[in-house]
Amino acid sequence: MNSSFVSVVVPAYNEASCIRRNVEEIVRYLDAKFPRFEVIVVNDGSTDHTQKEIAEAASKDEHITALSFPTNRGKGFVVRQGALKTRGDAVLFTDADLSTPVEEIEKAVQELSNGYSVVIASRQHPQSNVRVRQSGLRELMGKSFNVLIRTLFPLPFRDTQCGFKCFTQSAAREIFSRAQIDGFSFDVEVLLIARRLGCRVKEIPVSWAHVDASKVSVTRNWLSVLQELFRIYRNDRKGLYGRQHNAK
Repeated sequence: MNSSFVSVVVPAYNEASCIRRNVEEIVRYLDAKFPRFEVIVVNDGSTDHTQKEIAEAASKDEHITALSFPTNRGKGFVVRQGALKTRGDAVLFTDADLSTPVEEIEKAVQELSNGYSVVIASRQHPQSNVRVRQSGLRELMGKSFNVLIRTLFPLPFRDTQCGFKCFTQSAAREIFSRAQIDGFSFDVEVLLIARRLGCRVKEIPVSWAHVDASKVSVTRNWLSVLQELFRIYRNDRKGLYGRQHNAK
């Protein structure tokens, strides 16, 4: 059994149909694999019954902490808020729909033990098992987005946007305390900060399946995405992301 204290952050927006079931699945898995763990579920101003489902789950299990914001602030915002409240040695965030299955958590945490301070799941890794693919349009948009990211920033990763990333506690504190992007592009900012801090980043293969109910749509939000990327670029040029070496 891995001896790490694991913190899992789950951002949730209008996930009433699955959030309680999936959070309970995460808890069962962690309870079988790790001696200490916590699950922080962050409601991003949902307009359905997500908050009720989270609150009921938390009332019945001391490992679950429910956080809630009255208005929709964006995935980047709620992941940041959750990550900064974690107590674990390993800090991981995962999408509420569990498109990356919980069984991948142990693999990510193990890589932290191997000396990496940031571990990111990659759907584009040649060893990944993509069980259910996205539509052709979404895959094309994703590949185009990745080309743009590689052009703008020194990020050599195959997949910056997979919603499954793991950090040491020290790296999580250093990175998320500097992060500013609230929306879809926050993953890019997080990885750029990690690079600027000199963190060792490992991209790992995972099993992954597209979930039709996904709330993410680059096509609908392309203008805000471009604005966020410009802001990241400008912040980086200003040196706002810093460079320290104690996050390793």
